Amino acid sequence: MAQSTVRAAGAARTARRAAHSPASEWLARFGYIVKGVVYLIIGVLAARVAIGNGGKTTDNRGALQAIYHEPFGKVLLGIAIVGLIGYALWCFLRAFLDVDGKGTDAKGILARIGYGVIGASYAALAYGAVRLVTGSGSAGKSTDTSAKDWTARLLTHSYGEALVILLGVIVIGVALYLFYYAYSAQFMRSFSGLGGMTRTWVRRLGRVGYGAQGVVFAEIGIFLIVAALQHNAHAAKGIGGSLAQLAREPYGHVLLGIVAVGLIAYAVYSFAQARFRRISTI
Repeated sequence: MAQSTVRAAGAARTARRAAHSPASEWLARFGYIVKGVVYLIIGVLAARVAIGNGGKTTDNRGALQAIYHEPFGKVLLGIAIVGLIGYALWCFLRAFLDVDGKGTDAKGILARIGYGVIGASYAALAYGAVRLVTGSGSAGKSTDTSAKDWTARLLTHSYGEALVILLGVIVIGVALYLFYYAYSAQFMRSFSGLGGMTRTWVRRLGRVGYGAQGVVFAEIGIFLIVAALQHNAHAAKGIGGSLAQLAREPYGHVLLGIVAVGLIAYAVYSFAQARFRRISTI
């Protein structure tokens, strides 16, 4: 027992030393850049749909596919993989080593769990990109396909409808938090040394960006609840499907255009994070 405790403590010290290296900071900042590029592609494609200039609504994996099909796509995607891995590692550092100082109270633990989930999703995204570059497979299932598949699996159980409804409520809860996060501008606490118009524009970009994400998550949650009530897994939607549904609503192209601008704003905000975010604990 004592030896295992010593080994665990040694591993923790090693992890913290790695976390404080310049390479870790570089990876984290590059991760924000690649994350911004992904959201920029999603937003631009949605904007093109909104104005009737081609394009298609898509999600993170669709954005990777778009990069892959560009000239020198394999090279570009290979570079993007480094950023995706960097962002995933940064999320894991925030989750397990608490480099953001969230603490161990209920609110802090919940935030750190969220970082871990986001880190896992970006690690999976990086793995899909590796498969695409090496020709060993696709970038993975779209969020639409995943939403339908998991909903179908849950609905096969006697308690499946309740679980899908609960999942939808949780996703709507995330959307409400994103709206609050946008309104309160708490994200500005992560920045230091900003002043004047730079600070003003970073706050505006963050508010618009997080608000747009809130709209998308609210739609995803609502469609999960609809899928449960109708006992129809095909009613569930991911990011791409939710954006496409916006275009079908009354004044849908206007709504989709607003959300697309918000996603583009979030992309630029991610670039600002890469430059100005406080990562001094790394």
